[in-house]
Amino acid sequence: MTVNNLPPLVTVFGGSGFVGRHVVRTLAKRGYRVRVAVRRPDLAGYLLPAGYVGQISLVQANLRYRQSVYKAVEGSAHVVNCVGILFESGRNTFDAVQDVGVRLLAEATKAAGAKLTHISAIGADPQSASSYGRSKGRAEVTIQSMLPDAVILRPSVIFGADDSFFNKFASMARSFPALPLVGGGKTRLQPVYVEDVAEAVGRSVDGTIASGKTYELGGGEVMTLRDCMETVLRVTNRERPLISLPFGVASLIGSIASMVPFVQPPITADQVQLLKSDNVVSDAAVKEGRTLAGIGIRPTLPTSILPSYLVRYRPQGQFTGSGKAA
Repeated sequence: MTVNNLPPLVTVFGGSGFVGRHVVRTLAKRGYRVRVAVRRPDLAGYLLPAGYVGQISLVQANLRYRQSVYKAVEGSAHVVNCVGILFESGRNTFDAVQDVGVRLLAEATKAAGAKLTHISAIGADPQSASSYGRSKGRAEVTIQSMLPDAVILRPSVIFGADDSFFNKFASMARSFPALPLVGGGKTRLQPVYVEDVAEAVGRSVDGTIASGKTYELGGGEVMTLRDCMETVLRVTNRERPLISLPFGVASLIGSIASMVPFVQPPITADQVQLLKSDNVVSDAAVKEGRTLAGIGIRPTLPTSILPSYLVRYRPQGQFTGSGKAA
């Protein structure tokens, strides 16, 4: 629907983040007007060239402040929530951002008469042993009760040029003599390409996929944590021993690391808890077509993308040959 011959307005919360900026570009290419709601719009100017002049606008909003959220949603036909945190910091706790904040966003979206696409995560469960998983699960329950026609997208681990997954392993391989395998590296993951996630968001805004459903987004290959690390070593042309680290030890390390101020911990106790369960698309989602393939998107394999951005971690960068690994 257009207003005064203008394309529909889509507000993207968290549009300057890793996933959000891909979503903004995808929506801009589709011709939507995009309002990017972020805490620091002064640092998000790089998003403006993703569209034509005036197509993308930046507004200040914080999911912890009601007035800013309602103002950002005002006049929108659709709202996309890309806000999420991997670890807690100060007032940005899992509950504040991913539970209470999402409730506020759902209220504002309903009041504006807009539709909602919410990016959650595989493993979201109100009864999860992980604080992250519980907050994501409670948010889904809230959305489903307030906006039954909302689209919820549950991606597995998301990879792409600026990810905090494969990049982290590659950085560790460059700096450390060995790599730790939490829980023996047996946890199964289904890494999904960020552009595929953004395309799923685009289709939800287009209305070409069924509303009121929860979709599980996994990549084209199921990999164990060990597989992921071995792939990183192969792509970066490095040799490092992989050392098994029991869950209990990893949790202790994560708890201690989280106490260091002003430093992002390499892993947290809560993330260790998440690694105790596989993070893959469910059989029910596959059977019911609530997957990337089910909505007509062919999942991108990690091996086709990783060399394009992990090359900088090779011993001599792009000039590293096929000789002996470092």
